[in-house]
Amino acid sequence: MNKLKVIFTVLLAMFVFTGCSLKKNDDAIVKVNNTVITKSDFEKAYDSVTSNNMFSQMGIDLKNDRENVFSLMMQEKVISELIVNALVNNEMEKLKINVSKEELEQAEKEILAKFGSKDQFMQILKANGVTYDKFKKDLEEEIKIKKFVDTIGIVSVGEAEAKKYYLNNLDKFKYPQKVRASHILIVANPEQIKAKLKEDNKDITDEELNKKTEEEMNTLKKQAEELHAKVKKAPSTFAKIAKENSQDVMTAQRGGDLGFFAKDEMVEAFSNKAFSMKPNTISEVVQTPYGYHIIMVTDRAEAGTLSFEQSKKDIINFLESQDKVDILKNKIEALRKDAKIEYLDENYNPEKLQEKIKKAAAQNPQVQNQFGQNSEEQKK
Repeated sequence: MNKLKVIFTVLLAMFVFTGCSLKKNDDAIVKVNNTVITKSDFEKAYDSVTSNNMFSQMGIDLKNDRENVFSLMMQEKVISELIVNALVNNEMEKLKINVSKEELEQAEKEILAKFGSKDQFMQILKANGVTYDKFKKDLEEEIKIKKFVDTIGIVSVGEAEAKKYYLNNLDKFKYPQKVRASHILIVANPEQIKAKLKEDNKDITDEELNKKTEEEMNTLKKQAEELHAKVKKAPSTFAKIAKENSQDVMTAQRGGDLGFFAKDEMVEAFSNKAFSMKPNTISEVVQTPYGYHIIMVTDRAEAGTLSFEQSKKDIINFLESQDKVDILKNKIEALRKDAKIEYLDENYNPEKLQEKIKKAAAQNPQVQNQFGQNSEEQKK
């Protein structure tokens, strides 16, 4: 284990949807006790999780083709999470769990401290398509979930339990050889360029589309090569040039510094080049799915094993978070058993969707194999 980084809010990421309707609605698809989930609630949540360009790059249309196996699996996931969210929100309302202005401000302050400044954090939000209001709303929900879990049961892990975990899982604390590098990135993804060109010109032919995409990729590569020439001429200016020109917003503010990373933590082309370089050397322009990179390796670290003292705090946080997640899962199951869940539109019944998923998967051997493996893993 390179490092045990456990953020409790990530482990509770199932609660990403909020705002289900509380009154009768002609658009209603599911009723959880007195909470109505509408089709618009579902579509909003579905759009949120399917907007990731990764799917379109794989040639999977989740927005328009609702009958393909991947879309069906996403639909089942979304409606199940909306139901869980409704159950938990109902219970939190009963317990009168709220977040004070002071609690929200303190949590926000702690997060901003990790990013150096509010301006830098705002740039990161913008780069990821998240508004500040959305961040604040999600943060408030995360605090409420933490408080809710604390009402169910207090969790405490001692040093002896942490030490036992460490000794029983020594392999997890071994870390591979790492390099430290900085980079300058010029974003250049042909699929994204094509999508933008199509959006701007609906009537463009495939031939024109490919030609314009190639032209734009060449323009971006030339931009990267010009920056490369500058840093090769004056390596000491790398951090300054990265800060002013790199389109990796998160690292640009640090002069392009990526910190230490293992070989499998970066895309193959990037890692292969970085691990072949000596400290204080600069690569040629390297292309990855993210675009064109100029890499400067600044340090190397040999493989080793973290000591218990180095790992203790992270282990305790990890084990406590695991216990909290288990407590929460058990509570959700109890709430589900006691709840009255009505599927007003059977198309949104998770069991019906599971049946459709199996039928769709059966028509695709590759998907069927993966689906079967996932099912077996879940049983274990």
